[in-house]
Amino acid sequence: MGNLFGRPKQSRVTEQDKAVLQLKQQRDKIQQYQQKIELNLEKERQLAKKLIQDGKKERALLLLKKKRYQEQMLKRTDGQLENLEKMVSELEFSQIQAKVVEGLKRGNESLKKMHELLSIEEVERIMEETNEGIETQREIDEILAGGLTDEDEDAVLEEYEKMFGETEDIRLPDAPSEPLPELEPEKEKRKEKKLVAAS
Repeated sequence: MGNLFGRPKQSRVTEQDKAVLQLKQQRDKIQQYQQKIELNLEKERQLAKKLIQDGKKERALLLLKKKRYQEQMLKRTDGQLENLEKMVSELEFSQIQAKVVEGLKRGNESLKKMHELLSIEEVERIMEETNEGIETQREIDEILAGGLTDEDEDAVLEEYEKMFGETEDIRLPDAPSEPLPELEPEKEKRKEKKLVAAS
């Protein structure tokens, strides 16, 4: 039914997850087995004690041998349990390492893409242009802040005087000092009529 409405969900359980789960199940079974043996050992110890009291030496010895064998089995299961615990820890740690490596891989891919966008030459060119812009701005700031030497000041004054002298040579006509006479509207109309008639 899930296929009708979209892609089926993919299981996110990895082979490592399955292995860890199986190891933990084995560990739990061993722990249950150990508990069972420990209960039996206590029962058999009590029973052997009772058999000795009842004078049943042969049966008591046989029971104590069985108890000794089970104690050795218990020691062996301790070793197996320790090995399982180590393996679970190593598998879980390797999963963490795999995630870290995957994260580093993705980070490197992102960095490569960023480096493709900006080459070293492009960055150097931008930095050079930026430094040039900063240097130009610094020079402008120095000029505006009065950072000119006496020699520069003299050169500026000389250029100013030269420009001022050039503008003095250009003479414009004087404006009339008296107001211009205004024509009356009637007189102007008559002048227009005469001009039309004459043509």
